[in-house]
Amino acid sequence: MRVCILYDCLFPWTIGGAERWYRQVAQAHAAQGHDVTYLTLRQWERGAEPEIPGVTVIAVGPRMALYADGKRRILPPLVFGLGVLGHLILRGRRYGLVHGASFPFFSVLAAALVRPFARYRLAVDWHEVWTRDYWRRYLGPVGGAIGWWVQRLCAAAPQVPFAFSRLHAARAEALGTGPVTVLEGEYAGDAHPGAPAADPPFVLYAGRMIPEKRVPLLVEALALLMAQDSALSAVLLGRGPDLDAVREQVTALGLAERIALPGFVPAEEIERLQVGAAVIVQPSEREGYGMVVVEAAARGVPVVVIAGEDNAAAELVDPGENGFIAAGANPADLASAIGAALAGGPALRARTARWYAGNAQRLSFAASFERLIRTCAR
Repeated sequence: MRVCILYDCLFPWTIGGAERWYRQVAQAHAAQGHDVTYLTLRQWERGAEPEIPGVTVIAVGPRMALYADGKRRILPPLVFGLGVLGHLILRGRRYGLVHGASFPFFSVLAAALVRPFARYRLAVDWHEVWTRDYWRRYLGPVGGAIGWWVQRLCAAAPQVPFAFSRLHAARAEALGTGPVTVLEGEYAGDAHPGAPAADPPFVLYAGRMIPEKRVPLLVEALALLMAQDSALSAVLLGRGPDLDAVREQVTALGLAERIALPGFVPAEEIERLQVGAAVIVQPSEREGYGMVVVEAAARGVPVVVIAGEDNAAAELVDPGENGFIAAGANPADLASAIGAALAGGPALRARTARWYAGNAQRLSFAASFERLIRTCAR
């Protein structure tokens, strides 16, 4: 079978859950002997084209900044959608399956437009489905209304729909996609629990420094905890438009010696920090999947997330077993949840490791890929 993957980013040139997912999907198809093409925007220097065994990577658009002030720009998705449209008009008939993310939407619309003529199956992953209210807050009244209706238009296209959480599967079905298959697993790594937390303990955050990740809220919660525990420290990994403000906040609180902000670090250092952390905190306002929960649990490390209508990561946290869910998005509630995880000590780490062992198969990439193949073959 000839497969075409559509996503405007490619791991590791850009780093995120969806980037990892589509690279893994492309490589898994190639490992089964399929002819795989990956359409994306160029993110690499000219002359340094990506080499993925069994996968042909084609840049259908130029290198562009995807974000401005922490928010996705409109132009790159439009350019990518036009590039996908041109490629599929010329070569769409050679594919049996075209598979991509609902967002950025214009690539899905392009693929849906060509599908009746090219006769491929179109699989669409609904990593997130934004509410009308969230669209309005993200892009304003006019831009939000347009985004909402474009999202609905994508849902109306004939497709094989997938999601990675019950939350977004239900939202996609409400938009009109038809029955959505939930793929619960994205983790392709190994389990290696058993290492004790570092002494003295530290709290870890790893992710982008953008408004919806709410890192300043985490800093406020850490200040409350550190006022009670002079040995506690924290490491906040990542970069983004909020980094300078977070750095200023940490300094203003007098915590520059206790809260490290190293930016991006090598994979080996991330692994060391993940294994040694007493708790990993993901304070995001919205998540389409709880990869941080699964990665941490595979190392026996509990996680704290915050309850919220757009946060699907909470679906993977069993309070007291593999972490805690903060009741509200405020410093006191978040500090309370982190404090509970810290107090859990080795016993909570052992329960977290058992939780992962009991859920590893359903949360694996291999299980999701097998289900994806079965569903697309119907």
